[in-house]
Amino acid sequence: MIECRSGNRKAQEQLYRQFYGFAMAIAMRYAADTHEAADILTQAFVKMFRSIHTFDNTKGNFHGWLKRIIINESLDHIKQRSRFTSLELDTVEEPVVNNDIIEKTDAAAILELVRQLPPATHAVFVLYAIDGYTHKEIGGQLGISEGTSKWHLSEARKILQQKITAIKN
Repeated sequence: MIECRSGNRKAQEQLYRQFYGFAMAIAMRYAADTHEAADILTQAFVKMFRSIHTFDNTKGNFHGWLKRIIINESLDHIKQRSRFTSLELDTVEEPVVNNDIIEKTDAAAILELVRQLPPATHAVFVLYAIDGYTHKEIGGQLGISEGTSKWHLSEARKILQQKITAIKN
């Protein structure tokens, strides 16, 4: 880590190789395809190496710090390819999710269906369902209201339910 801070390219390459799998798994959750994930990863690692001198391991772990950089870069990519509109909603209808169907569906197949969601809905779903952000945090990250975040999550669940049911029938 110290050698990376001083700009040692060999140390940077070693760190990149060490965390590539971890980082790619995060980028793939947000990306529409592997090419976009690779773009996200490239930009995220550039930002990480430029700001590695600010990382303080006494205040957190490197995995968490890198994950936050990758998620932020992923959201920047999503914002570039989609328009976020804010809907002011008081209540959102929760779709009924048939857990039996989901349990019988392969995780890779589900992730592929998630990638097919509209970009904003995709981002909200991954932030909430996979990375554990609250609707308030998502709203802050994406510049939308909590109600809009809830709507996108509801819409994602509804679309995924329809797609999974169609696969199983």
